[in-house]
Amino acid sequence: MDIENLRRNYTQAGLRRQDLKEDPFEQFQILFQEACAANLLEPNAMILATASAQAEPSLRTVLLKYFDKEGFVFFTNYESKKARQIQENPQVSLLFLWLPLECQVQIIGTAEKISPAQSLKYFATRPRSSQIGAWCSQQSTIISSRKILEMKFEEMKQKFMNHEVPLPSAWGGYRVIPRSFEFWQGRPNRLHDRFLYSRQDNGSWEIQRLAP
Repeated sequence: MDIENLRRNYTQAGLRRQDLKEDPFEQFQILFQEACAANLLEPNAMILATASAQAEPSLRTVLLKYFDKEGFVFFTNYESKKARQIQENPQVSLLFLWLPLECQVQIIGTAEKISPAQSLKYFATRPRSSQIGAWCSQQSTIISSRKILEMKFEEMKQKFMNHEVPLPSAWGGYRVIPRSFEFWQGRPNRLHDRFLYSRQDNGSWEIQRLAP
């Protein structure tokens, strides 16, 4: 397979400084709405990078569930590998890659747990099967077969048959509080547009163009 010749010239759009919002959350919202309008598969999928206290990196894809001026929120098992690494080292990064739009957004910041009340509010909106599923897996642990998960699901399904499914104590949300955003737009001849938003001590954002 000739991988060396796999290439694409990006021509759809460009980024100009005068067109950027001063607030990176507003700029992100514009792009996110474009991704949703384009009917992309899982436009809220984001790659989450974490690292242990020993700087061992790890990557996985999680789903953004909501965002506001406070940050970007996702949900997970608090006993998972990602949660253990966040406990040791809360510095994380997020990457939204929307290839059909020839753009991506990288966010660097700090992850912190949201309150149990906030986690419960979201948990109550999940499909019942997803609520039950949250009780079935000790995320990131080694298991001998899928059958174990299926049996556990049936067990929890019977247990909560006549009740609301409660929020598991080991399940909830994290908020990533950004300190920088990078907006990347593919351009012809690999002369891509890149703009970096950096949070200043007074809470404002400095915007700088980066070389591609």
